[in-house]
Amino acid sequence: MTRECRRAFGPATFCALALLLVVLPLAADTPGRLEVRGDDGRLIAALPMLEGEAWCLEWNHSVAGFPVLDCYRHRDGRMVLERSHLPDFAAGLDHIPGRGRQVSDGEGGYWIEEIDEPVPGNRYRLRVGSPEVNHRLLHEGRRLSLSDQAAGERVTIHLQTPATTP
Repeated sequence: MTRECRRAFGPATFCALALLLVVLPLAADTPGRLEVRGDDGRLIAALPMLEGEAWCLEWNHSVAGFPVLDCYRHRDGRMVLERSHLPDFAAGLDHIPGRGRQVSDGEGGYWIEEIDEPVPGNRYRLRVGSPEVNHRLLHEGRRLSLSDQAAGERVTIHLQTPATTP
């Protein structure tokens, strides 16, 4: 920026504009990171998670054995629960009226669409199920079993972004 421009805008405005020109592109290009950590701080899984990317937590229903999905997206620096897939109205599975919109999956189950709930603090706790339950992360066509690495353990699933990284 030229001296004339700095004089016209003043030193404080010049510094603020310069900072925005540097920080905004970095924030937009900085990837998030989805981490799963045990209570002892042990890193169990880490996935790069760019703004706009989605992932799901999938597990087998403990009674019926079919897969259930909760799907999230990194949206504006936040972990947002977007939708869930429930193949049946088995024990503990139901649509709560006013929380998303239930639509048929065409195979006897249903999706709950448009949940759009930000997860407080971009993190939540999970007790990882046995190998039969097989909690797993799905991202970009890959499945990562948390049960293979931490069955029976309490873990924290955390989307770290530049604004939320401790």
